[in-house]
Amino acid sequence: MAPLQYLRFLFAAAFLFSAHASAAPEKWATEIEKYTQADALKAPAQGAVVFVGSSSIRRWSSLAADFPGVPVINRGFGGSELTDSVFYVDRIILPYAPRLVVIYAGENDLQAGESPESVLGDFQKISAKIHAALPKTKIIFLSIKESPSRAKIRENVLRANDLIAAECAKHRHRIFVDVATPMLDAQGQTRPELFIADQLHMNPSGYAIWTKVLTPYLKP
Repeated sequence: MAPLQYLRFLFAAAFLFSAHASAAPEKWATEIEKYTQADALKAPAQGAVVFVGSSSIRRWSSLAADFPGVPVINRGFGGSELTDSVFYVDRIILPYAPRLVVIYAGENDLQAGESPESVLGDFQKISAKIHAALPKTKIIFLSIKESPSRAKIRENVLRANDLIAAECAKHRHRIFVDVATPMLDAQGQTRPELFIADQLHMNPSGYAIWTKVLTPYLKP
């Protein structure tokens, strides 16, 4: 290998190692512990709807108001990847014995360089863990949105959504809910007005679309 090629190889390897290390689930331990401590002070109701995933879940501050009459528990942690929720499933999902789990994750994974197939694999893992302990619990996967600031991963977003939709179609208790398409305009383009200034996180108008689409699925 030529010296320049070797240096490029070393740089790429170092980058991949760094990305992998930064994605270690243990870095979320403090945030997860806060949830555990809150549960110790006041245990959430059993049989509720648990929302898990990345910042789109964590920042959903109007969750309870958006679904009146539906007990909800928000256990999102911003910046996380789907593999992180897999790691903490026994602390952020199973203790509540939910009747329904709503997942939004995978966007950060794809942005970090993970493949759509890897995101599918993590969805299969978290689903298997949930159903091993709670076989009657339904799992909803919210489709990965097309964020304007992440246009470069659009093809992988679409591929991941297709793979997970096909996976859900095979299982009675796994449901793929498309919240991404309603966020596009008539030409199939993203709508910047649904996002805050970073063009990544949604504003209330974006969440209003998610609420409208998801409401029928949350009814007992």
